[in-house]
Amino acid sequence: RPPRSTLFPYTTLFRSGGVGKSCVAVNLGLALAMAGRDTLLLDADLGLANVDVLLGLQPKCNLAHLLAGDCGIEDLVLTAAHGLKVVPATSGKRHMVEMSQPEYAAVIRAFDDYPGAPEFLIVDTAAGISNSVSMFAAAADDVLVVACDEPASLTDAYALVKVLARECGVRHFKVVANMVYNLSHGRQLFEKLERVTTRFLDVTLEFAGVIPHDEQLRRAVRRQMGVVDAWPGSPSALAFKKLAMAADNWDESPD
Repeated sequence: RPPRSTLFPYTTLFRSGGVGKSCVAVNLGLALAMAGRDTLLLDADLGLANVDVLLGLQPKCNLAHLLAGDCGIEDLVLTAAHGLKVVPATSGKRHMVEMSQPEYAAVIRAFDDYPGAPEFLIVDTAAGISNSVSMFAAAADDVLVVACDEPASLTDAYALVKVLARECGVRHFKVVANMVYNLSHGRQLFEKLERVTTRFLDVTLEFAGVIPHDEQLRRAVRRQMGVVDAWPGSPSALAFKKLAMAADNWDESPD
């Protein structure tokens, strides 16, 4: 089937234990790989990368080397558990954060040269509403917003949707409620965000699911493992597997 790409901008960082949007991207990628899907995870937080840390990987080169012309896209790919492929970024490099739009476009175009298009390309973007987030969003088939039930998170989520809608023409967003108590709590969070976007923006939000509060998830992060690997029967692992099953049936987002 045709290659798919899924963008993971985030609206707030879950600071306790570092369980945030990157953790969602990692565990969703692992769950898809466990289900037999050829999945590639791109760490697009170009200045503060952490996907390799979350998976216990030790990259020898990263996107900075790609942009410098020192290697090709296939040279960057690392293999994590279950065959999940990972393209690492770099951390602590200011010039990567301050890249120009042509440089961001060069990263996106580099995947045209990737041998054998994956079934899923998951892009874990940086925080906020930077140029990199906008460009990756515009190139993605699906934009998945990860939000928590906190005022700052909901405010940031609305701001992100507003910018991507007005500046990039993105009209359809999927929302995952992260760190909630149960499905009902997650739906309430989604409805809070949907009410304000429906009132002020010409967009459609779709409820994609929930990731519950789970101490096993925090423990997995400390072990540099995905919770779907470390504790596959835990509430959060089951939620990630359910999200992966849903993603496998996502239709193309409307224009």
